[in-house]
Amino acid sequence: MRRLQRIFQDAVFLQLIDRGERLVAKLLAAVLFLVLAVAALKFTAEVLQQLLDPARRWVGEGLIAVLGDLLNLLIAIEVLQNITSYLRRHVVQIELVLLTAITAVARKVIVLPPNAENKPMLVVGLGVAVVSLAAAFWMVRRVNDRERVTRTGPARSFLELGRSSEAGADGPH
Repeated sequence: MRRLQRIFQDAVFLQLIDRGERLVAKLLAAVLFLVLAVAALKFTAEVLQQLLDPARRWVGEGLIAVLGDLLNLLIAIEVLQNITSYLRRHVVQIELVLLTAITAVARKVIVLPPNAENKPMLVVGLGVAVVSLAAAFWMVRRVNDRERVTRTGPARSFLELGRSSEAGADGPH
């Protein structure tokens, strides 16, 4: 019973959660890297195969399909960067998340079928998403640019933050 009480003390519990988060992030990064590597190899093989096919038409839907697949790979790379950034700094970089979302919406716009004019609500929705994401990115970038001057050093974990507040307002942070 004492051991269970010790585990649920704030510092110990937060340390366990922190280790668990890192373990899950590492697992996700490894799996995503494997998926990304296989997808990149398959994409390269498909493009090379299509390049060697003289009957292959590269204008129109063929090019759109290749661009869609390429953007999928770039989105996966951005997600991997989100995970590795979290592992390095122990913070989620909102700018990178917003850029990933903007890329995903751009991919959707690029691969829209030619008959998308029949779906005006989809086009309006994508437009609203682009404007909203761009506005959010602009606001976050603006706040981050202001704060960059006052911030120094890497981000600290919850445990480090707890220790510095225990040291008192006069102690080093």
